[in-house]
Amino acid sequence: MADPAAMNAGGSLVGNFFKKYSDVMIAMTIVAIVIMMIVPLPTQLLDILICLNITISLIVVLSAIYNKEALELSVFPSLLLVTTLFRLALNISSTRLILLEGYAGDVILAFGNFVVGGNAIVGFIVFLILVIIQFIVITKGSERVAEVSARFTLDAMPGKQMSIDADLNQGTITDEEAKLRREKIQREADFFGAMDGASKFVKGDAIASIIMMLINIGGDFVIGMVMRDLEAVDALQTYTLLTVGDGLVSQIPALLISTATGLIVTRAASEGNLGQDLVNQLVKNDRIFFIITGVLLFLAMVPGLPAIPFTCLAGACALIGYNLNRTQKESFIKEPSKEEQQKAQAKAEATRPENIVSLLQVDPMELEIGYSLIPLVDTGQGGDLLDRIVMIRRQCAIELGLVVPTIRIRDNIQIKPNAYIIKLKGIEIARGELMLDHYLAMNSGTVFEEVKGIETVEPSFGLPALWIPESEREQAELNGYTVVDAVSVLATHLTEVIKAHASEILGRQETQNLIDNLAKTHKALVDDVVPELLSVGEIQKVLANLLKERVSIRDMATILEVLSDYARATKDPEILTEYVRHAMARQISQQYVTDNVLQCITLDPGLENKIVGAVQRTDHGSFVSFDPDTMRRLMNALNKELEKLTNIGSSPIVLTSPAVRLYFRKLVERNVPGIIILSHAEVDSTVEIQIVGVVRI
Repeated sequence: MADPAAMNAGGSLVGNFFKKYSDVMIAMTIVAIVIMMIVPLPTQLLDILICLNITISLIVVLSAIYNKEALELSVFPSLLLVTTLFRLALNISSTRLILLEGYAGDVILAFGNFVVGGNAIVGFIVFLILVIIQFIVITKGSERVAEVSARFTLDAMPGKQMSIDADLNQGTITDEEAKLRREKIQREADFFGAMDGASKFVKGDAIASIIMMLINIGGDFVIGMVMRDLEAVDALQTYTLLTVGDGLVSQIPALLISTATGLIVTRAASEGNLGQDLVNQLVKNDRIFFIITGVLLFLAMVPGLPAIPFTCLAGACALIGYNLNRTQKESFIKEPSKEEQQKAQAKAEATRPENIVSLLQVDPMELEIGYSLIPLVDTGQGGDLLDRIVMIRRQCAIELGLVVPTIRIRDNIQIKPNAYIIKLKGIEIARGELMLDHYLAMNSGTVFEEVKGIETVEPSFGLPALWIPESEREQAELNGYTVVDAVSVLATHLTEVIKAHASEILGRQETQNLIDNLAKTHKALVDDVVPELLSVGEIQKVLANLLKERVSIRDMATILEVLSDYARATKDPEILTEYVRHAMARQISQQYVTDNVLQCITLDPGLENKIVGAVQRTDHGSFVSFDPDTMRRLMNALNKELEKLTNIGSSPIVLTSPAVRLYFRKLVERNVPGIIILSHAEVDSTVEIQIVGVVRI
């Protein structure tokens, strides 16, 4: 008795062999098919190849039946070309043998004698019927379906891509799932485009079969009478019978392949294979079969019609209907209602440990909107908020070097219909209200005539503004207002919130992703710093310090170069941040320089010495300790000097010495939001510094 383990091992070896050398075998097969058209084949080999052709066609049509979707047989267009070429090569080889020897093997002879009863005329008629069925019915329909599918698939690609982007922005799918879905869309477009062209092979094969049939009959008749001295009737009977047998042998596989083509291009919205879909969709309603039973019994009683076939079929339909009716009643009794099923399922899932654990997960960023703002997200209603969010993430990546995580959008009926809330790690950090049918008009400083509207506050910068109807938009722009639509207000607010909280968005995992991305091009640099000199957490603190003051971390290579130079001397993230800022002086200067001039205020040298002297260092960092009276006088003097910058339209920039910048920022950043503090080491040497005022106490 054979050893099962040995058989499995042998089967595995054969399978591995075919997988390993499949490319070589396919190349040799195609070359052999071309050679078959030139080199005569022995009849025994031709019989084997004809049987192989029938076998391959059966494999293809059964694979098409059991496929759930077209892409499961994505190689079909190429396979269709190879099988068509193989079938034509067999036709040429068999025709050569019929003309030369009057015999082309047992398979063709059997088809000529047994299938059509040895009658050449009957065989010819059967052959023509098969060709007509294949050419006019199956091939013509498959060709049209493939053409329409290719066109519709290409037209639907942009919509499908937008749907994937929308799901990705809402957090319903991951980046990997989005990538796979995009690849599938591309493969579908390529497949149906190839099928549109490949269906022409089947059409051409059907036409070629008819032409070859007529040529062979004429050529065989002439050769039989002229070269073999046969009577006209004998020649016609002998050679026509072989030609018809040859045509039938080739047309049966061709018909199977055509059927497979039609099955593949017509498969749509399937949940199972063809057999399962037919049973599930046709045999499901008992009333249909009871009605058919009545119709068949009526036909059985009509005089002149055969009663037995109709009666048998009526009995079969009645049996099917009875079984369906009984099955539906049993399922109705046994199965709970839909509401009960939903409640039971919700209860079961709520008690699962893994689902309870999943509730602990907090989305990095969320945007909750009232139900009146849902049209902003619905692409069917012209909403483009999802596209705006994609652009916001791109903008933050370019300006800050920060990969903003997926922003999940939810509707919340507990807030005002026209309100929205921006959350960071589940906590509200900003909110606002929109009026979808209005525009926001802001005074840009050049307004010479006011317009009427609903007073409000612009959410991003807190500026006074007006909600005006669309009819007033053009007039407001002519009067000097800056007018934006509601979705732009939300997008701008979201962008500013992300920039303001960038240091909180950047975590250790995000830092690790940035380091991994840098390692693709600067592996030696990354290996030198991480983890030998600094941990990922320490690097994350440096990057967060930079983002807190809106310094871009896009140039990770320069940042790690600086950390590599100074991390051996200190591990203090704040000191390392100052060194990085010095190295990025050109980048920092460009953010605030206008016409190569930096307008700013500076600190009195005595004040700087006083700040340095008040620095207190602890295990948790350093801070400046000022008494309340000194702190009050400092803030008054600072605000007075900053007004000078505001009056000339400049940003609130304070220029200090490198040793003081860090401590002065800690001292005043809470009391003066938006203040920009630079040191002399962070200003490029080519920039002209224009000091507007000096802070003294």
